[in-house]
Amino acid sequence: MTRVLAVDPTLSDFNQLIWWMVLLKVVIVFMFLLLTTIFMIWFERRVIGRMQNRPGPNRAGPLGLLQPVADALKLPLKEDIVPTTVDKLVFFVAPILAAAPSFVSFAIIPWGPSASIFHHWTPLQVADLPVAVLLVLAMSSIGVYGIVLAGWASRGPYSILGALRSTAQVISYEIAMGLSFVAVFLDAGSLSTTAIVNAQAHYWYAWVLFPSFVIYLVTMVGETNRIPFDLPEGEGEIVAGHMTEYSSMKFAMFFLAEYINMTTVSALAATLFLGGWRPFPPLTLLGSWVFNPWVCVIWFLIKVFALLFCYVWLRGTLPRTRYDQLMALGWKILIPFSIIWLLLVATVRALRADNHSPAVYAVAGVVLVLFVLLITFWDNGYQKHLARIAPERPAEAEDEDEDEWDYDEDGELVKVEQPVPVPRFPVPPLDLPHYHGLELDSAAVTGSSVQGDPVGVTKEVSGA
Repeated sequence: MTRVLAVDPTLSDFNQLIWWMVLLKVVIVFMFLLLTTIFMIWFERRVIGRMQNRPGPNRAGPLGLLQPVADALKLPLKEDIVPTTVDKLVFFVAPILAAAPSFVSFAIIPWGPSASIFHHWTPLQVADLPVAVLLVLAMSSIGVYGIVLAGWASRGPYSILGALRSTAQVISYEIAMGLSFVAVFLDAGSLSTTAIVNAQAHYWYAWVLFPSFVIYLVTMVGETNRIPFDLPEGEGEIVAGHMTEYSSMKFAMFFLAEYINMTTVSALAATLFLGGWRPFPPLTLLGSWVFNPWVCVIWFLIKVFALLFCYVWLRGTLPRTRYDQLMALGWKILIPFSIIWLLLVATVRALRADNHSPAVYAVAGVVLVLFVLLITFWDNGYQKHLARIAPERPAEAEDEDEDEWDYDEDGELVKVEQPVPVPRFPVPPLDLPHYHGLELDSAAVTGSSVQGDPVGVTKEVSGA
């Protein structure tokens, strides 16, 4: 049976904080995020190396632990190149706007219950608000400004294309993420992270609100632009997205913002759906020591790093999706399902009140109809997709006989096997002659023959 601690913090506990205590918590959170970024760089390379049957970093220090330290020293020491055509003020401010909000978001994450620090009882949390979770959405929205301004200030096609991709992606998945929060707010009756953790004293929301948990797991990957949703960078298409023109410390700040955002959304998932700092249910039977405030910090960190491992697992397993698939997942699946699931949760809560209001039953019927319509919409879309990628219909029988039979070199009538059509996907046009297997003639060549090729068959294409 889960125990409720007498030292569970409330919002009123944050009205009596000492200024140096708040400053100490800010420094601890800041150092934790920096050290977690350094650890995750090493951890990600080691795990992916193991998944690909190679050692990963193992030269700098024991087990390669000093490799991220070497990378952290290398980036600031590289030459800071600023193109002459950029808007220098915006070009400089954009990395700051991308990195600073990621630090602020972690302030509302509870690490544990109230604890004694230098003989002062204080919640293990920097700050809390009646609308604390909305702070994370607000900070992520401000972080988008850094990406957009970085692409605009760079004055380059690749940078602008990456910035536009990132804006559309973050806005799309931020809607579904916000809708997944609402179900938690309805059950907990509060937007305060402290109150949400206290409401999970008997059960975690990952169990009772499992669809919301799954939706949040998908959207947190899309929000942080990680594989398989790292379309804003798309190294094979647009070099490095909005970071194309950045180098040295400015590039490092974008890199830092990505890993801090990963840590923040993982901590928020643990807070909203996995009980926050509360121990795992089987461990609650072992005694009161599992509720020690500093032991609770360990439970919280285990959940956070387990979710961070899932990030690395996805990167080493899944390929990058197409952009149309990314947007279709957000707008056609996650958002409609989130809305209907939210209506269902609200209806169930109204039915629990047992007020026998006809409006409640009417809304329940509407929700069921919407759910059936959503399933029908998905099925029709899937059938159209199958019809679009299916082989073309065969022609009439007479035409088939004319097309499938031909004379060979000896004059005999033989059957010609028709190639099986393959599914066609939306790809950019590839119109250069060598893409179609055609030899380049002199009219299509603007360069000269390659050195070492006296015949001149192999030609060098320029200006393509």
